[in-house]
Amino acid sequence: MQNTTATTHRTKRLFDTRKLVFTALLAALSSVLFMFSFSIPIVPSFLTFDFSDIPAVLASLTMGPVSGVFVILVKAIINCFSSMTGGVGELSNFIIACFLVIPAGLIGSKIKSFKGAVIGCIVGSVLMALLSIASNYFLVYPIYENIMSLDAIMGMYKAINPNVNTLLDALICFNCPFTLVKGIIASAVSLPLYKVLRPVFNSYYRTEK
Repeated sequence: MQNTTATTHRTKRLFDTRKLVFTALLAALSSVLFMFSFSIPIVPSFLTFDFSDIPAVLASLTMGPVSGVFVILVKAIINCFSSMTGGVGELSNFIIACFLVIPAGLIGSKIKSFKGAVIGCIVGSVLMALLSIASNYFLVYPIYENIMSLDAIMGMYKAINPNVNTLLDALICFNCPFTLVKGIIASAVSLPLYKVLRPVFNSYYRTEK
C-alpha cells in the first residue's frame, strides 16, 4: 500500500512539473506570436490579427482554464514593454482572450471528450465575439481615447464603411465579426493539437468513440 501511495505521489509530482513546464513554454510561444501581429485591410489598422491565442486555447484544453489564462497574462505583460498603445492593446487582447479560453477550458474539462473540447471552443469563440463589444465599448475604447480621439477612431472606421455612425455601430460591424473569426481560427488550429496531446496531460483519458 505504501509503495502504491508513493508511486501515486511521484506520478502526480511528475504530472504537475510537466504541466508547469508546458504552460511556461506555451506562454513563451504565445508572447512571440503576438509580436508578429499584422493588419488586415478590411478593418482599421489598430485591429491587428495574430495567432497568439492558439497556445492559450491549447493550454486551456489540455490543462484547464487557469493554465490558459496564465498564458495570455504572461503574453500581455511581456508585450506591454514594447507596446505601441500604452498597454491598451495588450489589455484588450487579454480580456477578449479570457472570454475564449475560460469557457473552452471549463466545458472541455466538464465534458471529457473531444466533442466537449469542440463545444467549448465554439461557445468560447461566440462569447469572445459578443462580449468584445461590451469590453471595448465600456472599458478599452474609453481608455484608448487618451491616446487617440474618438473622432480619429471613427474616421478610421468610416474610411472603410461610411455608413458607420456610432462607436457601437463600428464595434458590431467590424470588431465583433473580426473577433469571431480570430477565435474560430485559434480553435481550429488548437483542436487537432489537443487531440494529440490530450493523452499526455489527462490521466483520465479514454479512447474516443
